Amino acid sequence: MHDLTHPIQSIGILGAGAWGTALAQSFARKNLNITLWARNEAMATAIEFTRCNDTHLPEIILLPNIHVTHDIQKALACDVLVLVRPSQHIGALLEKVKADIKPHTPILIASKGIEIETGRLLSQVVGGILPHNPLGILSGPNFAIEIAKDLPAAMTLAMAEAPQSLAYHLSETLSHPHFRLYTSEDMIGVQIGGAVKNVIAIACGIAMGKEMGDNARAALLTRGLAEMVRLGKALGAEAETFLGLSGIGDLTLTCNALQSRNFSLGVAIGQGHRAVDILAQRRSIAEGYYTAAAVVKLAALYTVEMPICEAVYETLYHEKAIDSVVKHLLSRPVPQE
Repeated sequence: MHDLTHPIQSIGILGAGAWGTALAQSFARKNLNITLWARNEAMATAIEFTRCNDTHLPEIILLPNIHVTHDIQKALACDVLVLVRPSQHIGALLEKVKADIKPHTPILIASKGIEIETGRLLSQVVGGILPHNPLGILSGPNFAIEIAKDLPAAMTLAMAEAPQSLAYHLSETLSHPHFRLYTSEDMIGVQIGGAVKNVIAIACGIAMGKEMGDNARAALLTRGLAEMVRLGKALGAEAETFLGLSGIGDLTLTCNALQSRNFSLGVAIGQGHRAVDILAQRRSIAEGYYTAAAVVKLAALYTVEMPICEAVYETLYHEKAIDSVVKHLLSRPVPQE
């Protein structure tokens, strides 16, 4: 059990992409000592020297209490660890360093996705490797650049029932006037919301790229939410969770802005480009591409109907013609909403 009487003074963030850098900047505003770990040594050196992450957030000058390093041991020595690596890489990274992570150090997962090979949620991946560390999920409707600029935002911090006092402690430690953390006990629902919304965002992007109109996009978003809830409930989530920040909040933001990697991927596909070609040209990862494959597996395992997610999967992985996918969706039996 984490000692709540011990003040949290340092945060180690594993992953120096746009989101990891933005969270570092936000947490640094609470005068915490932030260690931001970058996998690429040259990148870490450049950011530390210039105080700017030119690759991902070129507009932002990092606060002085952020230390950027390639030495992962410095990050692992912090009071709290935040995981911001791509979801498919988190397990492999933790397997390498698990012996160096202090027992009972809180681990907050800020990545959104589902492990393709196993269909496990990230809390299951991390919990299987670090069974003695309290786990939390950070999720919500936020773009990195706005967090980094200190524009108003809110997120959900989900932790299991037992360490709720720790959840409140962390929430108070990391929140500030422009960044508010709401606590939840529904770790499953918060993770499903954060992961599946990326797949629905690709669908909404395709609709925009194909110029199908706003009505089609609204329908995809709404019925996509229904798919999210169905899968979440099958896995043990609370339906109410999907009405919150990590559900409808995140879904609405991601499905309506070209700033979203997943929505913009969908737009490009709708305009006739191949997913593999688009991704090859990008420096950042669109998690929805990988989550689509994992979600289809989970849906089959739990016998959950997710036609929109399945359509996105067919488009991404089998390059099925969008017109035929849409025709298939529209020809499904008409159910009661």
